[in-house]
Amino acid sequence: MRDGNSTTPDESADVAGNGSAGEPGAVQVIVGAESTRIVLSGEVDADLAAELQEATAEAEHLGLPIEVDAHHVTFMDSSGVAFLARLSIRSQHRVRLLRVPPTVRFLLEVTRIGELLDVVDGDDGREFQPVGDSTDAS
Repeated sequence: MRDGNSTTPDESADVAGNGSAGEPGAVQVIVGAESTRIVLSGEVDADLAAELQEATAEAEHLGLPIEVDAHHVTFMDSSGVAFLARLSIRSQHRVRLLRVPPTVRFLLEVTRIGELLDVVDGDDGREFQPVGDSTDAS
């Protein structure tokens, strides 16, 4: 019998982070005609540190305005916040953060990193035109 406060063994594993949690994170860099788009998905955490650093270096090297599409992010920890801060500091242009889910929006507000970025809800009418091959940093 459950009292509403207890958990099953499977639920305990998920709460502790040992069970089948969310989707693994991924980072993809897509070079466009007028900007570089970095697409984040899944869990953006310390496991993606190398990929996030690589994406930062590539975007910085290209020198184009940077857009980060966060639509498919299911979780973000301080690694993701540091990535966004690093992008905003190193970019020659103001970084645009697109389609921000509530979990990421909360982090932007709490850490105040959102003040360093242009947060765009939905589609702002700009069309992204990829050029050549895209790079998958995951």
